[in-house]
Amino acid sequence: MSASRLIVVGLAGALLAGCNTVDRLSNIGATPVLSAIEDPTAQPGYRPVRLPMPDVQPVSYASNSLWRTGSRAFFKDQRAAKVGDLLTVKINVTDKANLNNETKRSRASNESFGLPNAFGLETKTKLLGGADPSKLLTADAVTSNDGAGSVQRAETVTTSVAAIVTQVLPNGNLVLEGRQEIRINFEVRELIVGGVVRPEDIESDNTIDSSKIAQARIAYGGRGQITDVQQPRYGQQFLDVVLPF
Repeated sequence: MSASRLIVVGLAGALLAGCNTVDRLSNIGATPVLSAIEDPTAQPGYRPVRLPMPDVQPVSYASNSLWRTGSRAFFKDQRAAKVGDLLTVKINVTDKANLNNETKRSRASNESFGLPNAFGLETKTKLLGGADPSKLLTADAVTSNDGAGSVQRAETVTTSVAAIVTQVLPNGNLVLEGRQEIRINFEVRELIVGGVVRPEDIESDNTIDSSKIAQARIAYGGRGQITDVQQPRYGQQFLDVVLPF
């Protein structure tokens, strides 16, 4: 790469990361700032969940009965049921995979062509140039392909996080979203969970297992000095994107 191209690449990378660099320089020696508690539905990327719903059944009361249609208990249910209620999500993710794939293909072919007898012309003509007329053409081909792949993965995340009900769907299912931030020295650990749950799957202690969350979105990561060191420099990331080799 020529010097002029290197300069252009360096300037482009500097412009792309300029704002981030200024922010990082202004925060030298300071602890990472925790995000303010905000309404999840007011965030820029928030979108209400829309799923196929059955027909809404009107609430009806049976005569001479203390029970209301759709009620889950005689006394007041303390479990989350409406927008703004809280419930605890017990995250227990154990993911383990061990895959081995191997494919082998082999093929060999041989083609031969000769003219040992041609009405006696094979001994008189000079077009053959002294070559053996029985071996005028020979073609050999060998093809071999051997591919192997292996995947080994083991992940375990066990923790709990409180989530808030952001929406109640027409069929009674609850849309929840929770976010937890923990700052340890100069590193912030983030835990995000979201999805759709059935009220019937919520335990009596107002908890629910993450395996019972439909459309589950669980993210666990962090930001701070340790995360910055683990990431490649922005110049290297830029070159990894634009360089073809």
